[in-house]
Amino acid sequence: MSFNTFGQMFRVTTWGESHGPALGATVDGCPPGITLSEADIQPWLDLRRPGLNKLTTQRQEPDQVRILSGTFEGRTAGTPIQLMIENTDQRSRDYGNIAQAFRPGHADLTYHQKYGLRDHRGGGRSSARETAARVAAGGVARAALGALFPGLRITGYMVQMGTKHIDRTRFDREEIARNNFFVPDAGVVAEWEAYLHHIRTEENSSVGAVIEVVAEGVPPGLGAPVYGKLDADLAAAMMSINAVKGVEIGEGMGAAALTGVQNADEMRVGANGIEFLSNHAGGILGGISSGQPVVVRFAVKPTSSILTPRRSVNTAGEEVEVITKGRHDPCVGIRAVPVGEAMMACVLLDHVLRDRGQTGGLRGLIG
Repeated sequence: MSFNTFGQMFRVTTWGESHGPALGATVDGCPPGITLSEADIQPWLDLRRPGLNKLTTQRQEPDQVRILSGTFEGRTAGTPIQLMIENTDQRSRDYGNIAQAFRPGHADLTYHQKYGLRDHRGGGRSSARETAARVAAGGVARAALGALFPGLRITGYMVQMGTKHIDRTRFDREEIARNNFFVPDAGVVAEWEAYLHHIRTEENSSVGAVIEVVAEGVPPGLGAPVYGKLDADLAAAMMSINAVKGVEIGEGMGAAALTGVQNADEMRVGANGIEFLSNHAGGILGGISSGQPVVVRFAVKPTSSILTPRRSVNTAGEEVEVITKGRHDPCVGIRAVPVGEAMMACVLLDHVLRDRGQTGGLRGLIG
């Protein structure tokens, strides 16, 4: 299996399977001299790890990260950083009934069609467990970005679950860390919890979600106008996350309903330079960051592993019904929030390093 690496200057290769002994990431290209230890990475993994509450899979994994190389005396050495997370709570027997059958809506079928074999135990590389390695790599990227741009801040949160939406007039950043949905609207938490409980226990099903990730304090000038667009790389990074089926930058699909007058982000000169009066562009113009907050949204499909029987086929070409037992997220979008943040961090750092290599950080003057 190829194509396990993303990034150009800041390169991340993830490895390992859902039910293997361990998984992790090899990070190459991190600048030297960045303060980094397991303690800088672990808090991000703790947000993503399974079994944290009754709304997610009950697989119990501590997701303790170990740095095996690439640091010396608490700082990055400029050499490859090897990150490892051991698997401790595999229950492969839960997947025995789908060893030869394909879950509808899952990568089971396409993995078999492409490779001729697949790891049915939790899905192998197609499992959302792989995203733990991305979050660990994102912790490295966050440490580097924090050293280079102390004011840069990345925040992810859910804005939709199934048919339920947040009320943006009640947006409260501090609320995100107070509830199990990473939702910035305290008014929807009880309703969403009841909704998800009904889907999981009474309908034996799952539900999708929409996640928004915002990066504030992003310097202008990141990205290139044609094949190295910042928004193109962000879209590819978010789309590479398991179960993601759609990505928007800024106004996204909503821009199609606007006029040019409505969509134009007008500008004025303020005390600190250019000030924008709106942000329909999501902080990116012509593939290059404008200095505004970078705004990305992605849609996550419902989990394919459900207890309701679904019609399918098996490797013998027989028509069967599939029921997936085991421990699965009723809404995988919940734990996708820290994954989206990690991918944002990795892409931004990659573009920072690319920009410094090409322009040295020079910027055109205004005024």
